[in-house]
Amino acid sequence: HIPSVSVLSPHMNTPANSQGILIGDKVYSEVFLAIDSSIIPEESLSSTPSMLDGLDQKTETDLRILGCELIQSAGILLRLPQVAMATGQVLFQRFFYSKSFIKHSFEIFAMACVNLASKIEESPRRVRDVINVFHHLKQGKGKK
Repeated sequence: HIPSVSVLSPHMNTPANSQGILIGDKVYSEVFLAIDSSIIPEESLSSTPSMLDGLDQKTETDLRILGCELIQSAGILLRLPQVAMATGQVLFQRFFYSKSFIKHSFEIFAMACVNLASKIEESPRRVRDVINVFHHLKQGKGKK
C-alpha cells in the first residue's frame, strides 16, 4: 500500500496546482532564504563541535585560516574566479561550525569545497585537476 501524497497550497490546507507537496504533516513547496537563516547563531560560534572534542580556540582558528588560504591558493592555480574561491571558503567555514576538525580532515574538505564551489559558480574544473593542484600545494608546503 502506497501512502497518499497530496498537493497543497503552502498557506492553506487546500489542494492547489503545483503549490506544494504534503509529506506527513508538512507542506514542501519552496526554498526560503532569509538573512536570519544564513547567519550562524551566536550560540554556535561560542562552542563549536571541535571545541567540544577538546580542540582549543586558537588551534581551531588557525585551522580555519589555513583551510581558507589553501582554498585561495588552489583557486588561483586552477584559475577560478574570486567568487568561486569565496564560495568555497564559505562552504568550508559553515561545514566546520557543524562538524569537528578532530573527526574530519580539513585538507580533504578544502579540496571538496573547491570542487563544489567551482560547480556552483559555473566554472567547473575536473576532479583530477583539483586533486593534482592540492597534491602540488602539499608538496610545496613540505619544502618551506
